[in-house]
Amino acid sequence: MLSQILIILPIFALILTGWIARKGGALGPTATREINRLVVYFALPALLFDIMAKAEPHEIWQPDFILAFGLGCGVVFILTIIMRIASGHHLVDAVIDGLTTSYANAGFLGFPLVLALIGESGLAATLIATILTACVLFAIAIILIEFGLQQETSRLDIILKTLKALVKNPLLIAPTLGTVVMLSPWEIPGPVDVYLKLVGGAAAPCALIALGLFLADRTANQKHEKWSTTGIFVILKLVVQPALTWVMAVPVLGLPAHMAHLAVLLAALPTGTGPFMLAEFYNRESVLTGRMILITTILSVGTLSAYLAIA
Repeated sequence: MLSQILIILPIFALILTGWIARKGGALGPTATREINRLVVYFALPALLFDIMAKAEPHEIWQPDFILAFGLGCGVVFILTIIMRIASGHHLVDAVIDGLTTSYANAGFLGFPLVLALIGESGLAATLIATILTACVLFAIAIILIEFGLQQETSRLDIILKTLKALVKNPLLIAPTLGTVVMLSPWEIPGPVDVYLKLVGGAAAPCALIALGLFLADRTANQKHEKWSTTGIFVILKLVVQPALTWVMAVPVLGLPAHMAHLAVLLAALPTGTGPFMLAEFYNRESVLTGRMILITTILSVGTLSAYLAIA
């Protein structure tokens, strides 16, 4: 448990930094949106491009692991969307909520946690989980959001406007270009590689600071989502998703023990900052998303420890 606390501690430190900066007046009321735009337009695209461009096709092509982890994410994602639409929420908000309950923080927490608990043998699976959440699931969510934002009556107009918006979205362009580089014989020049690392490295810290700024803003705290909804979402993320992943990995697909263990461990990670960034970027309600990041991160120390004790 101590290793998990030490890995998670910097997350709270960054959120606290943003909270103090806002409460102390160092950053103003527009800082949350501006920092988030920096992440969405520059830092996160650089990170997604770098992840895809540096991946090795033979490392990430593990169909059974992809199926086990991917279905665990996908089922929770779809289930949440259906639940939220059925309760009267707009498709865009339902998709962000779906991302909130299924977006495991594999990129920021997964690598140090797996390295500490399992070693380098688990890093390839962690990379796959990162690509599935930060690239694939993220891309699907953006496509659905853009589709939901269109107000045209003609189905063809909706499709054309959605495609136009997607083509200009940096969070889809970057991993697509990274995939092209991965599949090509090209190598990223040294200075470009350094640039990508510097810019991409700012994605997670800036997103967490933006979350701290948001939580410190009194105007954000005036809007309240039912705590019962938060409780359901927490259960979906920390219990249902890893349980579904285990069902797919062990009884259904019969993955080797170490791969099944990795799939469940990564599925049990708390919610990452991706859903919060999208909620802020598209100007949707983000109180629930911010709350989920905090609560699942805190509770994951206990849930992960319980899973490791059982496993």
